[in-house]
Amino acid sequence: MALILVTGSSAGLGLNTAIDLAARGHAVVVHARDSSRRPPEPAAAAWNGILYGDLADLDQVRDVAHQAAHFGRFDTVVHNAGALHHSDAVKVNTIAPYALTALMDKPARLIYLSSSMHRGGSTNLQGLETGAASYGDSKLWVTALALALAHRWPTTTSHAVDPGWVPTRMGGAHAPDDLTAGHQTQLWLATHPDVTPVTGGYWYHKRVQEPDPSAADEDFQARLLAALESHTGIPLHDRL
Repeated sequence: MALILVTGSSAGLGLNTAIDLAARGHAVVVHARDSSRRPPEPAAAAWNGILYGDLADLDQVRDVAHQAAHFGRFDTVVHNAGALHHSDAVKVNTIAPYALTALMDKPARLIYLSSSMHRGGSTNLQGLETGAASYGDSKLWVTALALALAHRWPTTTSHAVDPGWVPTRMGGAHAPDDLTAGHQTQLWLATHPDVTPVTGGYWYHKRVQEPDPSAADEDFQARLLAALESHTGIPLHDRL
């Protein structure tokens, strides 16, 4: 049994991921923006815990990390929470995953939600400071974060996942991809004992893909990590 955190798990892909993990007997800690969005418990199990906090607010991100610390070291953290609109996209999709990763003890496995739209993202990091970044920018940056950690933390596996354009609240009712398939890769990466590549993969429906070259560029990764540390004031130490 693994101890697993899934952020943004009040609905959609995050909730589906958390429910399936709990159904398989794992101890699942879920996260929601506030208590009004408490995730419904699966029929066969109860959540191991619930974290609350708005990931668009850095102070609340710090509090979520503090809440998470009460559960000890996680085996897997699935950074699923996402925002589509410019006002929150970079805060929720890039800054929050970085900050939580830097503040929490290193898990055995890290999974970050990306998107095919990362291929249209910009390597100009000015929008990280101003917040004037597109959804595609934020997904390029979180993909680069996932791949950077695969090199920086060799004892922790780190992957990025494109779940597809699925019919969730964010994706819209007419999104063409399969909703069930949208969380199966996360489920597999979180628990399967034999994944190839072991770390540093960009995945779509359990198949490894080539990400945008910028995401794998080590110079860009270094610039991104430096910008995230500068913006948040949170260094990425090699925690436990």
